[in-house]
Amino acid sequence: MVLEPRVLRAVLIGSLLSLACSDKPGPVEPPPPPAEAWDGTYTPLAESTDWVDRGEYAACAFTPPPGTVIDCDDPSLFDLSRCDTASLASVDPHGIYQVDMRHAAGFSDFAGIRVPADGSTGTLNGLTGLSTPLTRQQLQGSFFVSSRHTQGSSVRQLVFAGCGVTGPGLVTGCFARCGNGKVNSTGTFEAARMTWGRGEAEASGGLRLLSETHVQTDFPVDVYVHRGHAYVVSVDDLYTGGTGGLTVVDVRDPSHPVITQHITLPGDSFWNAAWAKDDALYIASRRSGVIVFDITHPKAPAYVRNVPGGPALNVHTMFVDGDRLHAVSPGPAPTGETLIFDISTPLNPVLLNRFVAADTTSYIPSAHDSFAYQDRLYVNHFSAGYVVFDVKDPMSPRELGHYTFESDNSFATSHASAVGTFAGKTVAFEGGEYQGAHLRVLDVTDPTNIQLMGEYKLRPQTSIHNMILRGKRLYVTYYQEGLRVLDVSVPPRPREIAYFNTFRESDPHRTDDLLEGAIGIRVPGDGYVYVVDTSRGLLILNEL
Repeated sequence: MVLEPRVLRAVLIGSLLSLACSDKPGPVEPPPPPAEAWDGTYTPLAESTDWVDRGEYAACAFTPPPGTVIDCDDPSLFDLSRCDTASLASVDPHGIYQVDMRHAAGFSDFAGIRVPADGSTGTLNGLTGLSTPLTRQQLQGSFFVSSRHTQGSSVRQLVFAGCGVTGPGLVTGCFARCGNGKVNSTGTFEAARMTWGRGEAEASGGLRLLSETHVQTDFPVDVYVHRGHAYVVSVDDLYTGGTGGLTVVDVRDPSHPVITQHITLPGDSFWNAAWAKDDALYIASRRSGVIVFDITHPKAPAYVRNVPGGPALNVHTMFVDGDRLHAVSPGPAPTGETLIFDISTPLNPVLLNRFVAADTTSYIPSAHDSFAYQDRLYVNHFSAGYVVFDVKDPMSPRELGHYTFESDNSFATSHASAVGTFAGKTVAFEGGEYQGAHLRVLDVTDPTNIQLMGEYKLRPQTSIHNMILRGKRLYVTYYQEGLRVLDVSVPPRPREIAYFNTFRESDPHRTDDLLEGAIGIRVPGDGYVYVVDTSRGLLILNEL
């Protein structure tokens, strides 16, 4: 199955509100260094997958062995005798943490913890894929957090005990997973508080926030900008019952955007992606495939129809290349598929073909996203790998090769990419999603022999999401790490030149979800960068 990050949180953005931020320039910063030259040479790197096993995180232990019948929510069951528990006095009594978990057997796991500043009951995301209330939350002078979830006759517990503080915002310790009063698995963890990493400021490199617009939906995820209007799509929150849909924002004055309309269809509002061509707006729907709107009047889209029609179809992402629209459906299982439409008449897409990757052996092989470039389509097949197709003849796509990075102990994925030409080589910038997912730089000139030549990583507790390549700069939305701008003129050595931190613990409706923060991005060439943040909505910044 495809794990939907958009249903893993509980948010409710209330009334329509557009907040314009000051457009006065801040302190003058020196310009970034000029781009370097690259001759096309590099040394291939070994693939390490998303999650790297760094060994045990702490010198502690949950003493009852797996299989023991016991109530796991008991601090005395943890041996902390070799820990620097005194250092836990520096832990704030509240905060949002993402937790990198290593089971004693050597495989990865993750969870999210949120302890509110007002002292109310916090939440844990790690038992069900949704946030569950904390049954214990001790973050003052210690770090002991637990949650219990009961569903039918099944009772699950997840318990964390801190061992020490190893750096600013970093807590290590031990955990236990238990079911029906029995110990299932134990291990160690490193929890990172989701304040701005490395002591960063809000912004660097000359990026400035021009405006911030809260959209009238539960969970915004993507944006497309066309003819002075931003089309922001959101997904349903299946936990709270909140609905997504389309929000139209007039951005002709980027410092003072105006919401003109919010649109849903009956029983159809889980909309994950948007794209436009001429008078047509395309929306990726979880239920209706690709929905077509007429945007002859940009501020007031008019429904035309959905394609390809027929049975319900989940389309997750889209990519338009000339007169072709590529729509990626994650399934249902087992493989997902990619659909190619002729959009030479934009308001009347015609289905040309639908196809799947040959490799369906992965445990989550679903297609997820795509990027079209020079008659090739680069399809992210989540954990089945990064697959390259020849689509010059859309009636007869040919699979040319793929890049895989699956591991026995790590949940690694392929989620999104951008492709360009550098020093005569075809270079793909590719990233996964979930714990430890980061940017890979791949030489895809020969799809039968794809080589890893560069990487860019931030905290292992966070995840990359989407990216836009504009010239020699790569704009990356990195969830809790915000927007990152990289100089990729030397692809093997991506170099960060600017950032804007969008994630703040104090933002309304922030949750413990791993996939929270900066998520969608467009850089349309109008001088601005449009970022969608899961809580704050549409943020408009200056383009560097």
